[in-house]
Amino acid sequence: MTDETTKADCYSAGERRWMEYGQQLRARWLNPLLRFLDRYRVTPDHITIASLGFGVLFVPLWYLQFPWLAWSALMLHVMLDGVDGPLARYQKVDSQRGSFTDSFCDQVIVSVVTMAMMNDSTRIVDVWGGSLFILLYVGVLAMSMVRNALQVPYSWLVRPRFFLFAAIAVELLGCTHAVAWTIWISNFLLAIKTVSGFFKLRERLPK
Repeated sequence: MTDETTKADCYSAGERRWMEYGQQLRARWLNPLLRFLDRYRVTPDHITIASLGFGVLFVPLWYLQFPWLAWSALMLHVMLDGVDGPLARYQKVDSQRGSFTDSFCDQVIVSVVTMAMMNDSTRIVDVWGGSLFILLYVGVLAMSMVRNALQVPYSWLVRPRFFLFAAIAVELLGCTHAVAWTIWISNFLLAIKTVSGFFKLRERLPK
């Protein structure tokens, strides 16, 4: 029988309690908005698609050299990303499928944002750092889902996407290398979780 500890989501054991507490707070604070959206038949999928669209919009705006507009689109993505889950729970349609879709879309945005900064004329992110960041981020999230499904969740997990988004704003304000430092520090922490995740999963597999 599946319970909260066996869900194939990407939450570590240490953050699940805080995640559930945050869900309760968001449900309370967003209740008027959730009632409004529900009244006009807005679904969680609609919010997820809109969130994905604003996140992807970062790329053309960044290439067109509208960095603050690009960052604003990214913030709209973040805000909408915080609504689809509460709306799904409000409408009683929350599911592991929805959680997986949300996590997948989040990773798409992290990847395209990083690639945009790797390939534009300013090269805020170097190719090696950005490539490792995407690879390790995807790997850790994938392993966290498998570990949760096998009931051996991570004790703690690194989620650097919000630090990356904040670092972009700090860099735009004039603090050079803020994004590069954030990427490489994240890579170090993600590498630790990748190695530990690999060996823990290896132990669970039959010889």
